[in-house]
Order: sequence, then C-alpha cells, then structure tokens
Amino acid sequence: MQIIENNKIKEKLYIEKIDNGLTIMVLPKKTRKKYIVWSTNFGSIDNKFYAPGEQVLTVVPDGIAHYLEHKLFEQENGENSLDVLSSIGVEANAYTTNDHTAYLYECTDNFDEALDEFMNYVQNPYFTDENVEKERGIIEQEIMMYDDYPDWALYMNAMKCMYKDNEINIDVAGTKETIAKINKEKLYKIYNAFYKPDNMIIVLSGDFVPEEIIEKVKSKITMKANPIQTKRVYNKEQEEIAEKYIEKNMNISMPTVLLGYKDNNLTEDKIKKDIAIDILGGIIFGKSSKLFERLYESGKIFSEPAINYEFSKTFAHVLIQFQTNYVEEVLDEISIEINNLKKNGLDKDAFERNKKRVYGDLIKDYNDVADIATGIVADYFKNINSFDYFEEFSSINKEYVENVLKELFVESKKVVSVIKPNEEEEK
Repeated sequence: MQIIENNKIKEKLYIEKIDNGLTIMVLPKKTRKKYIVWSTNFGSIDNKFYAPGEQVLTVVPDGIAHYLEHKLFEQENGENSLDVLSSIGVEANAYTTNDHTAYLYECTDNFDEALDEFMNYVQNPYFTDENVEKERGIIEQEIMMYDDYPDWALYMNAMKCMYKDNEINIDVAGTKETIAKINKEKLYKIYNAFYKPDNMIIVLSGDFVPEEIIEKVKSKITMKANPIQTKRVYNKEQEEIAEKYIEKNMNISMPTVLLGYKDNNLTEDKIKKDIAIDILGGIIFGKSSKLFERLYESGKIFSEPAINYEFSKTFAHVLIQFQTNYVEEVLDEISIEINNLKKNGLDKDAFERNKKRVYGDLIKDYNDVADIATGIVADYFKNINSFDYFEEFSSINKEYVENVLKELFVESKKVVSVIKPNEEEEK
C-alpha cells in the first residue's frame, strides 16, 4: 500500500492497486458521513475505439456512456439497485461527464449493507432488449429537459463556437436520434471495453480505517484482469475557434453570457494554469476588483461572474459566465480591463490577496467527503494527484500569472455564447 501525506492540510491518502489492476484510494476523515465512488475512465467523448483484441474501429452512438449509466442499476432479479440502496437509507446516485462515469453513495448508517449491493451491480450488467427499450423514453425526457435548460444551452453553444471537431461538442445525453441506435449488444460492447479494472478507480472518504475498508472492498471484487488495452480514437481539432459568436432566445428574464477562451496548449502543467486562472478570476472579476465595482455601480451587472478552467486530455478552455442587460457594453469593458492588465501588469496586493483566497478555497474542499472523493476521481483521470495543487502554490508568482493572462486571454481565441429572453419576455 502506498501512503501519500500532505503536511500542509494534515491529510493522508492511502492507495492500493490490486492484482486485477483496479486502484482503490481512501482518504479518512473524522466525520459521521461516509462516501464511496466507483468510476471508470469512459465518458461522452469516447465514441470511437478499438476494443481489446480487435482490429476494426468501433463507433458507438453519442450518449451511450450516459445510457449505460442508467441501465447498470437494473438487475436480473428485477430489482433496481438505485431503489434498493435508497430503501436502506443511503443516498445513491450516478453521473456521466465528458471523460468518466461514476457510481456512488453516501450515508451515516448502513454503509456495509449498502456496499454489498453497490459492489454487485457495478460488476454485473444485465441488459435485455426489453429493459434497454424501456429506458429510451426516460432518457428522451431527460434530453428534452436539458434542451429547455438555458445554462446547458449556453454551455453547449460555447463548445460549438470553440471547437469544430472535438468530441466535447457531444451532448453527454446524446440526442433522440443517436440514442435510438443504442441496443443491448452495443451496451455490452462498451462495458467490456471500458469497465475494466485497470480503467477504473474506487475512492472512499469518511470515518474509515484504510487497511480495513480496502480489504473489505477487495473481498467483494469479482472483475477479472484484462491486460489488453482499449485504444481510443479522437478527432484532430484545429487550433482556430470555429465561430466567434452565437446567441439563442429562451424563456429567461435577463440575458446570460458565457465568454470563453480556447487553450491549445494541452501539454503545459495544468495544475499551475488552473490555479493561475482562479487567481485571475478574482483579480479581474472579483467583488473587490475595479471592473466589478464599475459594472455594479453602473447597474450593468448584479453578481460576481463565475470563472472556470475546464481541461481534459483532448481540450482546455476558460469559461466566464455572467448576466447582464448590457451584453455588448460589458464585453467591451472586460476586453478593455484585460488589455490594461496585460499592459500595466497585475497589482501586487491584489495578486497576493487572491492567491491566499484560492489556497483557502482548496483547503475548504477537504471539509466535505463528497468533494474530496469526486475531486480525487476527476483529477485521477487527468493524471493529476489532487495533493499536487498544494505543492504547486510555492512556484506560482505574479510573473507566471501575468504570462497566462497574456498567452490565453487573446481575441483570436475568444468566443461568446449568449442566451437572450424570448421577444415576448422583453416587452
């Protein structure tokens, strides 16, 4: 067993890779709540691959990772494992992202009882023509719901502006047309290709004795090792953005804007850049920033814009979201502020203040077992050790953050997605 200790936050991460290739991680916390997540490195972007031992390229319908997530709960005995887990008092769920799918539950009691059901359903898929067809209508309703969700439309439109061919453009749930092509054979195909022990991780956080819980989990593993790798195939993306601007009318009261910057440098240290962008977010858009004060006092903006750096193995970008009735004016003022900061440099006090803020936010993430476990999973599939965020802080200085600002926040990489109120809403 490997033990990684971070003295800055006084936490230990216990890691064991078992014989079949599955990785188990435990971060113990003295809290009543216990949390477990079992995740596979397979998400919406993984739609083309060579299955283990095969020479013919497999292309699967968009939305199939999410479809499998739904179907894995259904068992041969006719029960739905999600219902079984809920009936014994645990909060069970699952989610699909662009690069991984995760199954989880959290509880204060009955953890061991729930573990039996949890370990069973993830390892024993049961797909039939009937139960696959039954799920189609449910997922169609979910797709329709997301189609009516302004923030999701805002995000997907930004991705379509930013990327021409990258699979990040694929809606996680797919479309009515693509899910119509999903059948039990395709579900088994992707399960066997990606739900392999060496492509998966189990993370636990809560009041555990690491050695004991790892042995308990290991005793319930039935998956066999499959050393033959699944080879993924991704589209080659151009460096240029696809479109500069897109807008859509929906049932909202105030225009919502998502300003994005495409990052083509996928090899640079993403941890450092992630921290730098978080620092820049506070300097440029934080409530104590000059820009926010001007926009707020003039009534052009009412809440602090949210900034986020999204990255994976095939894409990276910055997203800045805000609401305003003065879209063009606010975008112009943001551009002016960014150009002024590039020209004059960052204020030293603002830099130090926001660096401390980001550090404090990272520490807060280790107060909640759910944030801990899901954060470790997301980082793991990006080839990141979550503790490394703390180690990188000492190497981040004002000059580095200024370089990130100059290299990434440029007009040629900028896209704007806007959701505006329907015309009748504006009247």
